Amino acid sequence: MKKIGALEAGGTKMVLAVYEEDGTELERLTLPTETPEITMPPMIAFFRRHGIDALGVGSFGPLDLNPASPTYGFITSTPKLAWKNYPLLKNLLDGRSIPAGIDTDVNAAIIAEAELGAARGCQNAVYVTIGTGIGGGVYANGQTVHGLLHPEVGHTLLRPHPLDPNPRGVCPYHESCLEGLAAGPAIGARVGGDAKNLPDDHPTFEIEAFYLAQMCVNLITTLSPERIILGGGVMQRSRLFAQVREQTVRLLNGYIQAPAITEHIDEYIVAPQLFPVSGLVGSYLIGKKALEKA
Repeated sequence: MKKIGALEAGGTKMVLAVYEEDGTELERLTLPTETPEITMPPMIAFFRRHGIDALGVGSFGPLDLNPASPTYGFITSTPKLAWKNYPLLKNLLDGRSIPAGIDTDVNAAIIAEAELGAARGCQNAVYVTIGTGIGGGVYANGQTVHGLLHPEVGHTLLRPHPLDPNPRGVCPYHESCLEGLAAGPAIGARVGGDAKNLPDDHPTFEIEAFYLAQMCVNLITTLSPERIILGGGVMQRSRLFAQVREQTVRLLNGYIQAPAITEHIDEYIVAPQLFPVSGLVGSYLIGKKALEKA
């Protein structure tokens, strides 16, 4: 049976695995994300040692995902400066001519959730991870969305909460964007410390829910997904889900008359079923698809 390598490349850690075609996981390796000079050699060696027959990658971005581009598979204008304009896919292949595919880490996550998890049966769904940063994977008509680049849900612009002491947010690129207002560092900046130590009923989470509800409303009115999946470290505070659902319904104000919203919101805005390995499993599925296509 052929072996498929999978990499979920994140801003803080790299998670690698090798699978058999049927999805059986053979080995997993987790490494800190440092500079390419430090991080890449052990990743290349891991896949070399297993003699993989195909490779799937889900990575932080932005990425060049145009197969016709000379920089296909590159990490492009990332704020992680050591990885800016880095040929990730090419260097992982290390000269081997094997089937390979790459997508964003959140697109990998929605692929996994659509095939095996919380979005099974959906042709249109969105996965948003809310952690150190915010990214969104958009699944439309049975495939992930690629266009001019790929969706950058984390940098959509929002209306600041009237009680937010830092309404500009912390994004170096945009004023009052989703990531700058609602990612983990934004919560920390708002309270002047580590948000992990806050109780669930701290007022900052009402502000957080307001921003995530705005995001959900924007996704509903622009993409009309059949399900919205919210993952990432921030969403491990399960009480947030009730707050986000309640504020989403309030902000929609009866405009979207769909039972999924009006009657079943608890089944519409949901947690991922495969967390914390949604992106890794999705990377395996990307590699499997590349192998089947070849």
